[in-house]
Amino acid sequence: MLLTTGQAAEELGCAITTFRRLVNAGLLPGLSRRGVRVMVPFETVQALSTRHHAPLDQLSSPEVAVLRVDTARPADEPDRAWRGFASSLTPDDLVRALRGWWRCNPAAVASGQVLPVTLSGYVVAVLTGLQRWERNTEGRHAFPDARLTGYVTDLATPRTTITAESATDRRLAELLLGTRLVSHSGGAVAYVPTRTAA
Repeated sequence: MLLTTGQAAEELGCAITTFRRLVNAGLLPGLSRRGVRVMVPFETVQALSTRHHAPLDQLSSPEVAVLRVDTARPADEPDRAWRGFASSLTPDDLVRALRGWWRCNPAAVASGQVLPVTLSGYVVAVLTGLQRWERNTEGRHAFPDARLTGYVTDLATPRTTITAESATDRRLAELLLGTRLVSHSGGAVAYVPTRTAA
């Protein structure tokens, strides 16, 4: 059975614009078109609805920053060609697209030791190497040493590409990629507690 994007969004309890970001980022398999409508297999929507929540309690810090991105768009900047996430970007383009510039508390980002990247509430990439940051004249920060430990190419399965070189980074990528991670913020970066208060 095939669903329209509106029906798929309704099944998942999200806005249609939120669901379309997953479509536009190339994260959903088996899509077809009927005229101008994108049709989504019901099995894909079911797989998204049963995705586990990120096990943040397994992280060592009491709080972790979460980078909330949109679908990749061209960036007219000297240090990157893209801003945002798309499963079709190369790892080099992806890390440049995700490591800055954002309004954030850089010390809080660094203290979490890992930066899950979410698109529409799902972890689609993971960054580490956040100890050093730079600030521009607009008060935005970038993390020039950030490392891409892995990213998702198919969210329904999920299918991931692990790019981590260390065992610690690999573990973080495997722990977080493809999970659900809800965060709330007025900007690109949110801060989420990793443990429920007793």
